[in-house]
Amino acid sequence: MIIDGVEIEDTFAEAFGMRATRLVVTSDSARWARIAGETATGFATSVIGCGAEAAIERDLRPNETPDGRPGVALLIFAMNRDGLAKVVRDRVGQCVLTCPGTACYGGIEGGEPLPLGRVLRYFGDGLESAKRIDGRRYWRIPVMDGEFLCEDTIGQQKAVGGGNFLILGRKPAPALAAAERAVAAMRALPGVIMPFPGGVARSGSKIGSRYKGLSASSNLAYGPTVKGAVKTALAPEIDAVLEIVIDGLSDEAVAQAMAVGIRAACAGGAGEILRISAGNYDGKLGAFQYHLRKLLT
Repeated sequence: MIIDGVEIEDTFAEAFGMRATRLVVTSDSARWARIAGETATGFATSVIGCGAEAAIERDLRPNETPDGRPGVALLIFAMNRDGLAKVVRDRVGQCVLTCPGTACYGGIEGGEPLPLGRVLRYFGDGLESAKRIDGRRYWRIPVMDGEFLCEDTIGQQKAVGGGNFLILGRKPAPALAAAERAVAAMRALPGVIMPFPGGVARSGSKIGSRYKGLSASSNLAYGPTVKGAVKTALAPEIDAVLEIVIDGLSDEAVAQAMAVGIRAACAGGAGEILRISAGNYDGKLGAFQYHLRKLLT
C-alpha cells in the first residue's frame, strides 16, 4: 500500500487496556487554566516510568465549563482503577490546587467513582465545607487567594493505551515535520492524547535489557546509528525514526486517530518519508491490534 508516495507496511500496532478519566480544570484566565493543565500532566509520558500517561486533550471555552470560565480538558490514564485514583489525587493536589484561581471538575460520567475532593478536602484543616448543586457534591477548600472548588468524586472508564505508528525517514528534519503534521491532525480529535513530548517519541523501546533490573531498553532494531551492530529493521537510506503513541477513551478513538495521523504524516512526505510501520509484541501481550493497511482502507 502506498499513500502519497509513502509505503504503508503490512503490520499492526499492539495496544493495552487501561483505565482513564477526564478532568476539567478552569481558572480566571485561559493562560492560568493551561498552566495548571500543563503542570498536572507533566512527567506522564509512560506508565512504565511515570505511573501515568496524561496530556491536555483540548482547550475549553467558557460556555463549555461548569463554572463559565475558560478551562482545559485533561485525560489521565493508568493501568487500573486504584492506580488511577492515586495519580489523579496527587496531580490535582500538587498541581491544580496550588495554581492561582483554579477549580477542578469531573469530565466523565460512570464507572466506580474516584475520590477527589473528598480526599483533598483535608487540606482545609477543618474549615473546608461541602455544597451540593444539581445532585453533585463539591468541596470548598480555603486557600490564600480564596477557595479551591473541587468535585467530590469523578467518573472513570475502560480505555486503550499504546496505539502507535512509526515514521521512517531519510533524515531527522523531514521525519520530525511529518510527526508534527500527524500530531496536529490527531489533536483535533476528541478522546485521544499523545503523551510524549510534543506528542512524539524518539526513544522507542523493547521489552527487556542486557542490564539487570531494567524492564525496557532502546529498540535497537530501529536505531540508525547501530545498523551494523544489530539485526536492523532499517534500509540503508533510512536515518531517522520517530514514534507517535496514542492513548484513547475507546478502541474506535485510537483507530480513528491512527488513521488520521498516518495520512497527515504521509501528506507532502514523498521522497523524504519512506515507510510507516508500527510497534507490536507479535500479538502476545496487548488486547488491541490496529492493522495499518486495514485502518487506511
